[in-house]
Amino acid sequence: MKIPPLIYGSAWKKEQTADLVETAIRSGFRGIDTACQPKHYHEAGVGEALMRLKALGIEREDLFVQTKFTPLSGQDPARIPYDPKAPLELQVEQSFSTSLYNLKSEYVDSLVLHSPLFPYANLLKVWGAMEKIAHSGTAGRIGISNCYDLELLKRLYSDAEVKPSVVQNRFYADSGYDTALRQWCDEMGIIYQSFRSLSANPHILGSREFFALTQEYNKTEAQILYRYLNQIGIVPLIGSTSKVHIEEDLDIFSFELRFDEIASISALLL
Repeated sequence: MKIPPLIYGSAWKKEQTADLVETAIRSGFRGIDTACQPKHYHEAGVGEALMRLKALGIEREDLFVQTKFTPLSGQDPARIPYDPKAPLELQVEQSFSTSLYNLKSEYVDSLVLHSPLFPYANLLKVWGAMEKIAHSGTAGRIGISNCYDLELLKRLYSDAEVKPSVVQNRFYADSGYDTALRQWCDEMGIIYQSFRSLSANPHILGSREFFALTQEYNKTEAQILYRYLNQIGIVPLIGSTSKVHIEEDLDIFSFELRFDEIASISALLL
């Protein structure tokens, strides 16, 4: 399934996950991001929302659902959703089986590795297990998150049989906004997804340039940034928890930034 231009992020929603995911989809979102990581995600809540939506006539095949395999380093030791003593390949299989059970689905549209593993041989073991899942048809595509090293990404792409088609990174100054990495992804046809796009960039949202644009278009700072990301080819994860903000997020397609305005925002990233 084609990746929607906006994806609803379900992290840190806890017991509100099902209600918020349902609200987001009923409002117009068609993409959902989650993870098999009880520390930060209530994946079963997404599954509950999918069942509610089905009862309302919104079928599973109409939605883009993305989950993640989270290595041990990112898990709560008290709530690991797979056998921590199992080989890496089996950890991936067990985690994915848990995801399908949580989501009450026979497949996901995207399976993402939550972060690279080291040494590199371990990364290849996990990637090979994800490739096996992709070959089975139960994951439409595979990708990687929190990968800010372009050379590592290029090496993985070169060695992989099933190439990464998604990179999901924080969009922030510490990584130089992944400028070179995003350019390479664009050349390779890899979709770049951003998270924490708002919280990591208060200096941009509070700039004079952004204030002028909010006045010109009668939009919020968040709407301006999300529209900017959309127009430069980035798919933002959006985790709004109010219906008003969710509806505002979906309204970004009601206007279009001019080339010079895009250039002025891009200059703020330098």
